[in-house]
Amino acid sequence: MKAISKSQMKRDALVKATISLVNNSGFHATPMSKIAKMANVSPATIYLYFKNKQDLVNQVYIEVKAAFSSYAFKDYDKSMTVEAGFEKIWKNIAFYKLKEVDQALFLSQCDNTPMIDEESRQEGLKHLEPLLELWERGKKEGIIKPISPYLLYAFTIYPISFLVNMENRGLCTVGQEAVNKAYQSAWNSIKA
Repeated sequence: MKAISKSQMKRDALVKATISLVNNSGFHATPMSKIAKMANVSPATIYLYFKNKQDLVNQVYIEVKAAFSSYAFKDYDKSMTVEAGFEKIWKNIAFYKLKEVDQALFLSQCDNTPMIDEESRQEGLKHLEPLLELWERGKKEGIIKPISPYLLYAFTIYPISFLVNMENRGLCTVGQEAVNKAYQSAWNSIKA
């Protein structure tokens, strides 16, 4: 097992503190001083890893988006049918959001804030290419409705975040049966 350097541990602590504080207080109520305090480092240490708050938030967003995408496309193969591929990706996303609640909430916050710059958003979108390609193939094959990827995402992926939020608030339980029903509803909403 590879040992993690002290420098990497500090950076990881800053990333974790950023996610936690943004989730609990929002972007604007999360000053660098609070991030440093929660990460147990001096405020000056942040600037060894990040140029400023904007850089910190953008880098954390890209890192979390990469981890999310890696999980989302685990065991997905481009040779799968459109429906089988979509089910694999959709359920991976659902289980990621249920398992990695803090990261999922952070990504949700990022989707709804101007804090993330356009360059970082575009970088984040690159991580979703396999899903976008699958949808495009599905449209060409007449399996998926010929609508924009934004609508496809809104009807299929965003509802997962809503379910996770309701579970976090104790209003429902999202177990295997609920995931299966939610998947079926998502698929039915976009199939041609």
